[in-house]
Amino acid sequence: MVPDDKLHAHASAAPTPAAKNTPPTWQGACFCGTVRFTVTGEPEAMGYCHCDSCRHWSAGPVNAFTLWKPGALEVTQGAESIGTFHKTPRSERSWCRNCGGHLFTHHPHWNLTDVYAAVIPDFPFRPAVHVNYHETRLPMRDGLPKLHDLPAEMGGSGASVPE
Repeated sequence: MVPDDKLHAHASAAPTPAAKNTPPTWQGACFCGTVRFTVTGEPEAMGYCHCDSCRHWSAGPVNAFTLWKPGALEVTQGAESIGTFHKTPRSERSWCRNCGGHLFTHHPHWNLTDVYAAVIPDFPFRPAVHVNYHETRLPMRDGLPKLHDLPAEMGGSGASVPE
């Protein structure tokens, strides 16, 4: 039997207590806990991506994303255990070489890093949009906007599709 503290090695407590006017810091980790990191402040966007690439990388029907400015992410342990993969110049995907757990994807063309919502367990994920919904394999009726591809300000059409 695995001790309870090992089962929850990836979990974080509430955000780091902050002084007045100091942004909150959230702790995250890979599946085994070898790689640990923090994100500070608020993400630029949160939502669900339904594109084929994100679905394949996440091994799920949808990817819950949080997009952060790169300076908000700090690897605090295990940087030498991070592997990267570049399927395209638009995404630099990172994972733990020890457990294979996915961590984040840097998108240089947007200067944003997607820290997967699942690896920051206590972060209050509040999705606002579905992107690349025309590729969905898991229709979701949650009342959030569904975009055919991406918002116009991110290089997409900004076109909505029905829920």
